[in-house]
Amino acid sequence: MSLFKISGKSVEKMNSTKNIERKIQNLCENNLEEIFGVKFLRSEYPTTTGGRMDSLGIDFERNPVIIEYKQVESENIITQGLFYLDWLIDHKGDFEQVLNKAGVEMEVSWDSPRVILVAKSYSKYDTYAVNQFSGNIELWKYMIYDDEVLHIERINLAKDEKEKAIRHKSKVTYQDYDLDHHLAEKPEKIVNLFYRVRDEILKLDESISEKIKKLYIAYSLDKNFCEFVIQKNALRVYININKDMLEDPNDISEDVSYKGHWGSGCTSLKIEKEEEIHYAMELIKQSYENNL
Repeated sequence: MSLFKISGKSVEKMNSTKNIERKIQNLCENNLEEIFGVKFLRSEYPTTTGGRMDSLGIDFERNPVIIEYKQVESENIITQGLFYLDWLIDHKGDFEQVLNKAGVEMEVSWDSPRVILVAKSYSKYDTYAVNQFSGNIELWKYMIYDDEVLHIERINLAKDEKEKAIRHKSKVTYQDYDLDHHLAEKPEKIVNLFYRVRDEILKLDESISEKIKKLYIAYSLDKNFCEFVIQKNALRVYININKDMLEDPNDISEDVSYKGHWGSGCTSLKIEKEEEIHYAMELIKQSYENNL
C-alpha cells in the first residue's frame, strides 16, 4: 500500500521506514487504548514455562488480551500465541494479580480472551493457519512511513473461508449467543424498536460488525462505538464518546464513566419509543465518527 503526502495540488510518495520492528512494541504499548481499545497492564510477562508474553492487557469488554509482535520472518508467532493463550486460561489467578497490581478495578470476563498478533507481513500459511483455529486470534499488519505515519490494519478473513475452517480443539471454550438470547420474552414493542435502531446502525457502514455478548449487543469497527442492553421497557444504549464531546442539545445522555455498567461506552441514553430513534441516532453517529 502506497501513501502520499498532499502538498497543495501535488502529492509526494511517503517512504516506509526500515528496521523498526524493535520499536513497534513500545509504540503499541504506549498507545494500546487508541490502537486496539485495550488497556495496557504489563510488558514481558513471564510464564512458568520460561517464555514471556510481549504485552498483556484487558479490553473494554473485560476480556484478557495477549499481544505478540513478530520480529523476524521465521518466528512461529501463531503457535506461540496459542500456547500463551492456553497457559493464561490455566492461570487465571495470575492474570487477576496482574490486574490488581496495575490498579485496574474490573471484573474479568473469560468468555472471549483474545490474542493479537502484530507483524509487518504474514505468509499465506500464517493466514491459513489462523483460519483453522477457534477463538479470537487476530492478525494485524503495520507499516511506518517517514518515521511519522503509522498504518495498522487487521487482516480480515473471507466469510466463506471462515465457514470452511476446521475448528481446533483448544482449552478455551467460547460461548456463542444470538439475538434471541437478548430478545426472548421481551415485549413486541421493544423487539421492533431494537430492530429499527439496529437497521439504522448497520446502514452507517458496511464494515460495522455486530458482536452478541452474554449481557449486551455491541456494534464496532476496530473497537466498539455502541452497545445495547435490552430492557423490558426500553433500549439502554452506551456510546463510546465522552459526554462533554457530545452535541446533545436535548441533554438526554448521561455520563456513566464513573458507574459500573456492562460494555465499554462511557455515555448512556435510553430509547423508549419510535419517535426517539432519529435523535438517538444523531448521538450514535457521533460515537461512530469519533471511533473511525
